[in-house]
Amino acid sequence: MDTSQLTPGALQGLRVIEMGQLIAGPFAGKTLGDFGAEVIKIEPPGVGDPLRSWRLLDEGGTSVWWQVQSRNKRSIALDLRQAEGQDIARRLIAGADVLIENFRPGTLEGWGMSYEELAQLNPGLIMLRISGYGQTGPYRDLPGFGAIGEAMGGLRHLTGEPGRVPVRCGISIGDTLAALHGTIGVLTALYHRKVNGGRGQVIDVALHEAVFNVMESLLPEYSAFGAVREAAGSALPGIAPSNAYRCADGYVLIAGNGDSIFKRLMSTIGREDLGKDPALAGNAGRVARVAEIDAAIEAWSQALPIATVLELLGAAKVPAGKVYTARDIAEDPHYRAREMIQTQTTRDGASIEVPGVVPKLLGTPGSLRTPAPRLGEDTDAVLAELGLDAAQIGALHEKQVVA
Repeated sequence: MDTSQLTPGALQGLRVIEMGQLIAGPFAGKTLGDFGAEVIKIEPPGVGDPLRSWRLLDEGGTSVWWQVQSRNKRSIALDLRQAEGQDIARRLIAGADVLIENFRPGTLEGWGMSYEELAQLNPGLIMLRISGYGQTGPYRDLPGFGAIGEAMGGLRHLTGEPGRVPVRCGISIGDTLAALHGTIGVLTALYHRKVNGGRGQVIDVALHEAVFNVMESLLPEYSAFGAVREAAGSALPGIAPSNAYRCADGYVLIAGNGDSIFKRLMSTIGREDLGKDPALAGNAGRVARVAEIDAAIEAWSQALPIATVLELLGAAKVPAGKVYTARDIAEDPHYRAREMIQTQTTRDGASIEVPGVVPKLLGTPGSLRTPAPRLGEDTDAVLAELGLDAAQIGALHEKQVVA
């Protein structure tokens, strides 16, 4: 991959040590790496990060998900169960700005790498810790994955159809939300370190808290009114009209809940009577008659193909959209015009399309500089940068401390 023409990233010069695995911690590392940070990923020798073998695999037996999650990273295979491996990790962390880990609380402390111990080596260290329930509290030591965080955070209770089993949204959203909150924490702590004497700090992110933080008015409504929000399928409870509507060849989502938008929507579907009804001029009145409004919209949409519905609503400036599949995304010209689909060449020479970088910084944009590494591909180079000579590196290989 030719990186010679890339604009330096906003985080160029930032060194990150990633000790996490699977999704939450590594997604935070990916995000920082996309914007120029040097990310050194520590993996266990042998199989490495389990994500390498998750979901669909390429011809070389590597997950294509891995190609996205671990781009812009270097890999060192290091056995942290051995004292010499722990010592190498400390040396790496001593020269880093950020440490990311998503082990169960207490794991690093068991290796002699508590924040207090590491801060003695590196007072400016910023340590992102992502776990199921956080580093404190009565649930601290329980195992927790993103799915459990989604349940405890209140999200799973709202997903699915009323009266039916709660469903997941189809991706590991709890992990990703935790990673994004962790990334915000890292950037905030970096600013604080810059303006307040160079001291680092710990960022403690719990999976369920990251989910709970985006649950909008869920808790205030219970606190004020005793209202327990329930699952509502594709509708947005308390906001009308906003739902999925059947067309002749599928479904479209229509958000006609703005007061003026609602009038344009009703005009488009031939229901001027509803658009001019003073009782429906505001959201509260529309919510009271949402079933009637939804039925009127679907009576119009179900006789038309999706393309026609979108064309008519677009002309009326009513927000609407098709439910995209992966194929729809890959074929959409807007995705490509915005560079949200990019081609990446893997270490094995295969070409694969992957998501672009979000958000878009116009002055210092993120970029795909290097493909995801093979396991331990950068071990010897990283050790050499620490000052170890060939004989010392060879001895560590013989002891299987590194690979």
